[in-house]
Amino acid sequence: MCFYSHLMAHEIIIHAEGLTKVFTAKTAKVAAVSDLTFTARRGELVAFLGPNGAGKSTSLRMLTTLISPTSGTARVVGRDIRSDAAGVRARIGYVGQLTSGSFSQRARDELLSQGAFYGMTRRDSIRRADELIDSLDLASFANRTVQQLSGGQKRRLDVALGLMHAPPLLFLDEPSTGLDPQSRANLWEHILHLRTQHGTTVFLTTHYLEEADRYAERVMVMDRGRIIADDHADALKATLAGDVLTFGFSDAAQAADAREVVARLTQAEITIADDAMSFTTPEGSRLLPAIVRELDAAGITVRSATGVPPTLDDVFLALTGRTLREAGEGEAAGESDDADGTASAVSNVDREVDTTTTGARS
Repeated sequence: MCFYSHLMAHEIIIHAEGLTKVFTAKTAKVAAVSDLTFTARRGELVAFLGPNGAGKSTSLRMLTTLISPTSGTARVVGRDIRSDAAGVRARIGYVGQLTSGSFSQRARDELLSQGAFYGMTRRDSIRRADELIDSLDLASFANRTVQQLSGGQKRRLDVALGLMHAPPLLFLDEPSTGLDPQSRANLWEHILHLRTQHGTTVFLTTHYLEEADRYAERVMVMDRGRIIADDHADALKATLAGDVLTFGFSDAAQAADAREVVARLTQAEITIADDAMSFTTPEGSRLLPAIVRELDAAGITVRSATGVPPTLDDVFLALTGRTLREAGEGEAAGESDDADGTASAVSNVDREVDTTTTGARS
């Protein structure tokens, strides 16, 4: 790492302190986000995970100055979101969940207008637009109006608009929703290129857990308006979930004998089901071959042995007792539990806010 890159890596680009947002839904006060406090540094790729209604989009809207916090504050790219909203907007890119293009304009013209809005010269705007059209595969519809585009095409245009001025900080709210696998891969290639070439910080929400797992150095997990975990994906999986090791034997008696041997090698809770033994451990890759050797030495033949690494959904399950899918379904259904009902109300308020804010240029 060069000296300049080393300095960038230590530059604080987001510092949030106690950000809280309370909405009024009918007669009830709904806390969408409570005490959001964190720091992000230049060049980080931070994935914000959580079910629908957890407060992720509300958090992004506060950080991008689209809505004001009820309390707390934040400095984004060196500017205060309360006292210098214009300064924040000039230095960030934001891609919301809804289409932001003007339906009557051609896709290419939308990009050029965005460049002009950010003070880019005509020549630079054309060069940058052509670069994005090529990298995000927009050429086939660049001269069509936004209203003529499919949902996936609109999404790719939204991302291009957010990238037009190559901002030092890019917020992406569910950026790959509606994209086919090839378009998703192209999008991520461009995002990673931005980080490599310009040290761009990327802060995103996503329902594609494999994206967060593969690309993000840091994962923040939000549930019911609060951050409940913040670490590297591998660290979260190792400490909160762990590998699931499963061993198969010739019969139940051998499985029971194997349990006594394995209990000397791990503190994990071991489960026996017929002729199979399984348990979860944070050090599965090390333990699996050692266990096979110990069982062989004890005269117990292992007929099968598998190790399944944990996922970020397993992390959420360990933290909350439910998977991200289950959490999202419960909130959408408006379950009777007060916390889930609150999250459902927040999700509805979020959608109302989205229709009035994401269409506005930053």
